[in-house]
Formats: sequence, structure tokens, C-alpha cells
Amino acid sequence: MNSDFISALTDGLGLLDSLLGSAQYFPFLLLGTGVFFTIYLKFPQLRFFNHAMRIVRGKYDKDDAQGDATHFQALSTAISGTVGTGNIGGVALAIYLGGPAALFWMWMTAFFGMTTKFVEVTLSHKYRMVDEQGHIAGGPMYVMERRLNMKWLAVFFAVATVVSSFGTGNMPQSNNIASGIETSFGIPVWLTGAVLAIVLGMVIVGGIRRIVQVAEKLVPVMAIIYFIGGLGVIFVNLPQVGASLIAVFQDAFTGSAAAGGFLGASFAYAFNRGVNRGLYSNEAGQGSAPIAHAAAKADEPVSEGMVSILEPFLDTIIICTLTGLVILSSGVWTEKIENDFQQFDMQYVAGDYDETRAEDVTALYHHLNFGERVELFSGEIEVVNGRAVTAGYTLLHNRSIAEDVIYTTDERPFSGTLTIKDGKLEQLIDVRGKSLIHS
Repeated sequence: MNSDFISALTDGLGLLDSLLGSAQYFPFLLLGTGVFFTIYLKFPQLRFFNHAMRIVRGKYDKDDAQGDATHFQALSTAISGTVGTGNIGGVALAIYLGGPAALFWMWMTAFFGMTTKFVEVTLSHKYRMVDEQGHIAGGPMYVMERRLNMKWLAVFFAVATVVSSFGTGNMPQSNNIASGIETSFGIPVWLTGAVLAIVLGMVIVGGIRRIVQVAEKLVPVMAIIYFIGGLGVIFVNLPQVGASLIAVFQDAFTGSAAAGGFLGASFAYAFNRGVNRGLYSNEAGQGSAPIAHAAAKADEPVSEGMVSILEPFLDTIIICTLTGLVILSSGVWTEKIENDFQQFDMQYVAGDYDETRAEDVTALYHHLNFGERVELFSGEIEVVNGRAVTAGYTLLHNRSIAEDVIYTTDERPFSGTLTIKDGKLEQLIDVRGKSLIHS
């Protein structure tokens, strides 16, 4: 693949993201939907919470109820898609980009998302179908087809969900696992990927029944292990926990100021990142969790809807809060680490900016948050043995000033001339250095 194709693909994905997930209207639409249903249904996340706990414990279970999974199995399956990537990586990304304020808006997304999930799961369970083999099939697409009589929309949703499953359902998880194992034990990424594919294939071929049986056993174990580990980190940094919580509430409606390598985030940006990552952590409104819940054994759809109320509470309000306090109390969210840079996350600006100078931080803050233009660098950069020797520019990577940048090609230090045009690197070359978060 040549650089022109990569550039075109990147621009296309960036345009799509700007129209959907990162669009200014998105957090208002998502949060507004939850607020509407919460008020209209008179706060079901509060009124039915205790009843939902009793349902999950099996108090009202009936052996002859139609379905392929118990309430707990359906809950575990739905949570399994978010505990890990959404609750760890998603929270970290929100805080590293939006500061402490982003955690507050993740909480708000979870609270109102509890009602959104209640509605979507109840409807999906109500309009589910039984196939020729007696297996349950359900989800938002069946609501669209059977209730709204909009088969074209059902088909579009189903296709979009399949495509989305690659981007949010397996690629980030597999990549994180493989990268972590390679870093810790030196095992090649491809080998880990192959093992994961085989193991997951053995689970998937068993259908929904085997999937829920595996999720029922794995999810509680991994949640407990992570919870214990997170509490251990918080205990070590206990003196900073209070200040971290104060920062979350203090910055919620003002945005987060610059600190260390973090260049600051406006209210609008923190709000957007918090709501965006909130959806990523609990999937309330995404439409994927109702597919698992539709298979639950229940005569009354609303009872399964009540069970789904627990998901955003457990995976966002509980586990995401734990992750957030670990990151904030330890102070790592302002520290730069070694990262691989993707070119679409890089921007070269003219001038030597220093995050220790207040005027430079202010200029970059307004550039990153309000689009106030700084002069983009255009020209050539001389590189010797992987290190740039040309001055007069600053490389930004994912909203932070990059440090100790190394250019390589074919895993060897690059020497030669790089061309920068309007802040973008023209050549397709590997770049690595220190920044707040990876690409």
C-alpha cells in the first residue's frame, strides 16, 4: 500500500468519525436520549435497581421460560464486550485526552445510559424470534423489522453492527493482548493472534449457549481480579485520591487545565471525550448488548430490561471509577511514555514549543481546543541515524509535545531528508517517541 492510499483511507475514516462519533452533536444526542427516557419513565434506574438485583440472583426464574441463557449469563455476555477495552483503555483514553473532567461525563453517560439500555433491551426481548431449531434470535434489527416495518433499516443496522464488531469488538482487544504479551514475554504478535483465533473459534462455533456459558465463568473472575489489583494501586496512592475526586468535580464544567505533559482540555472537548468513551465502556445506545439479552430466559421482556440496568452501573460507575482513580491518583496521566506514532495523529508546527513555558502551553491549548491556528511547519527535516538534526519546529502527537523521536525504516534507523507539508509528514516511515498516549 502506498502513502497516497494510506492518506486517502485515513482522511476518509477521519471524515466519517467527524460526522459521527466525534461530531459535536453526538454527545448531546446520546446523553439527551438517556435524559428523555429517564424523565419519561420516572427514573427506572433508581426505582428498579434492587428488583434487578433480585432478578439476577434468580429469585423469579422459571424452568419453563423460553430462552437460551439465564439472566446472569446474558448480563455476563453483554459486560464481557466492555470490561477490559472499554473500562481500562477507554477510561485511560478519556482522561489522557480530556483530563479529570472526562471521568465525570462518563459517570453521567452511565447514569442516564442505564435507562437507555433498559429501553433497548426491553424492546429487543419483546420482538425476538425463535428459529427452526428452537434457538432465540433478537436485537434492535428485529424491532426495526417487526415493529417499525423498516426492513431496510434492520439490514443496515445488522451490517453496521457486524462492521463495528471488528473495530470495537475484537481488534482492540486482540491487539492489546498480543502487544502486552510481546512486550512482557517476547512472544510474537502473530502467534498470540493465532492462538486467540483458535480458542475464540472453539467458543463461537458452539453458538449463543456456549458463548454465555464461557462468559458466565470468565467475566466475574476477571472483574474480581482487576478490582483487587485496582484497589491495591489506590491504597498505595491513598493521599492523592481525595484531590483526584475534587479535580473531577471541579473541572466538570470548566475543563481541565494543563499539567505536566497534558496540554489541557476545554469543557467541550472533555464533555465530548467523556460521553464518547462512556458509550465505549457500557454500549448503552449502541445496540449490541440487546442481542445477548434477547436470548435470556424470561416471560416478561421488562424483567430483562431491568437486568440490563446493572450493566452501566457495574462496568462504568464501578469499574471505570476504579480505573479513573488509579490513573489520577498515581499521576501517570500527565507522564509521557514510549509510543509508536501513526502519521494521522502527528502534526508539525513551526517554532520550538516548550510545555514548561506558560505562553507556549496557552498557545497550544487554544490551538488544540478551539482551533486557533498556529503556524504549521512546511519544509525539510534532516535526519541522521534516526534522529532529527533540524530545528525550528515542534512535533505534536495526540495532543502532546513529542519527545525523543526516532525515525526508522525496515526496523533500522533512518538517515536522510523528510519532507513536511502543511504540518504533515509526506513519506511513509515508522516514527516512535515519547507522548501521552499511543496512536
